[in-house]
Amino acid sequence: MKNNLIPAIRLTLVCLVFFCGIYTAVVWAIAQFAPGQGKGFTVTENGKTHHVIVGQSFTSDNYFWSRPSAVDYDAAGSGGSNYGPTNPDHLAEVQTRIEHFLVHNPSINKSEIPSDLVTASGSGLDPHISVQAAKIQVKRISEIRNISESSLVELIEKHTEKPLLGLFGTERINVLKLNLDLDNLK
Repeated sequence: MKNNLIPAIRLTLVCLVFFCGIYTAVVWAIAQFAPGQGKGFTVTENGKTHHVIVGQSFTSDNYFWSRPSAVDYDAAGSGGSNYGPTNPDHLAEVQTRIEHFLVHNPSINKSEIPSDLVTASGSGLDPHISVQAAKIQVKRISEIRNISESSLVELIEKHTEKPLLGLFGTERINVLKLNLDLDNLK
């Protein structure tokens, strides 16, 4: 027993020192060279810090609306609804979102609404919307904020992120960054 117990205790102590001390320090040191120094991607505006890569709720008519979330934008509980596309509960929820959107955007036809404005993402935390989803909201925001539609379209174009390496994904817009710049428009 002594032949097994002492090496096991030594291995435990070595692993404890390595994984709790050395490994942690190395990962921390590498993170200091990453954008945000390991604290994530944040932006501070008017004394408030926002996390750029986590979806946030924007439902006020004077902002660009974000994509719906199945987890109420709770980063601690990321996940989708797991409903299939023919699930009656899912269809009812999407229909409710469509009706809500049409009430706030009466000049839009139902067929023009992009799917990302009425369906949640797989994580429930997607911070992006499509370019189409942003452009379809321009008229509402223009009327409420008394800003020209062309200025809003320019803002959308400024915030359009191209696909990775020009190949992977689609053009998209970070809603938080777009809305922060919208607040700074005069």
